[in-house]
This record gives sequence, C-alpha cells and structure tokens, in this order.
Amino acid sequence: MIDRRFVIAALPGLSLLSACAKAAVPVPDDMSLGAPTAKVTVIEYASVACPVCGHWYKEVYPAFKAKYIDTGKIHYVFREMLVGDDSEVSIAAAGFLLARCAGKDKYFTVTDAIFKSQPGLYDDPRNVLMSIAKSVGLSESQAAACMGDDKAMLALNARVSRYAKVDHVDSTPTFVINGKAMDPGYHSLAELDAAIAQAQAGR
Repeated sequence: MIDRRFVIAALPGLSLLSACAKAAVPVPDDMSLGAPTAKVTVIEYASVACPVCGHWYKEVYPAFKAKYIDTGKIHYVFREMLVGDDSEVSIAAAGFLLARCAGKDKYFTVTDAIFKSQPGLYDDPRNVLMSIAKSVGLSESQAAACMGDDKAMLALNARVSRYAKVDHVDSTPTFVINGKAMDPGYHSLAELDAAIAQAQAGR
C-alpha cells in the first residue's frame, strides 16, 4: 500500500505548520455521529480525496454505520486530514471547506457525497463539488466563497497539524478506538468488530 503522508495545504504567506492545541481529545471542532455518551468512541482520520478512504466508505461504512452508529453503540468522530499528491490535497481541502460551510447538520451529507463521487471526482473536481454544493442548498457563488475562504483554510491547516503532531497521525485512513490506534489503512468490518469488542470489554 502506498504510504499516504499528511500535507498542510498552503496559502500565500501562510506558515505551513500552524500552532497546535495542547489536548488531543475532545476538541470543539470535532464532527461526530452517534451517542456522545457511548462506552466506545471510534475516531477516523480520513481525507475525502483519499482513494483508500473512498473504498472503505463505499464497502464498509454502510454496514458499520448501521451496526454501531445508528444503534448508539459507539460515538463516531470524523477528523479531517490532507494526504496524497498536490491534486488530492487541493481537492480534499476544497471538499472539507465546503462541508464545513454547509453547516454541522449537512456536514456528513457533503462528505458522504464526495466519497461517493470517487473516482469521477478526480477528473472534474470543480464541477463535482459544485454539484454537491447545490444539492445542499448552496449557490455557485456561495460555494466558491466557501472554498476560497482564507480564514477557514487556516483553521483546516491548524486541525491537520494538530492531528499530525498531537495525535501522531500521518496517513489515512487511521482508526483510533478508545484511544488505541489500529494500523493505518483499510479495515474490514470484521476487523473493526474485533477492535470494538475489545474496547467494550475494557481491553
């Protein structure tokens, strides 16, 4: 498997490594699903432009969500990373900015749509993202403003830097279950079942 290391998306005049927060969890800008009071918390560090993340989303996530998130058995936290080549990083950054701009209630609607749009996303990212923006009620001008927001880009860079430096994550997807990191990469539902069962048992 190709090692997919994190990259901070650059803006003119921006120092590439922004200041990091001291604490790894929890943080106020987390996007999450499921029951916050659940005994098990599953954190996924992922990029919406990462092909491996896209495969996992299409092949494993629906069953994972039905089994654990929808039933309240886990608290699922999604954390944004920027990995891959310059093109993938640019696409992921634009996608995350768009999702944040759509609001918390539509954040996962946007990220879900981006994952589902792979691999066509890579051929025509602007039109794909604009189509997704329109589907959640954003006009083309609003979407363009979201994806070109320097302040939001600074915040995204700060999150990515924090996850890399504080949480020691440098590739995607990476799953952390009750503080215990699995090996980075694609994991089947059976593998996640086993890790969650261990966490439920306090191991």
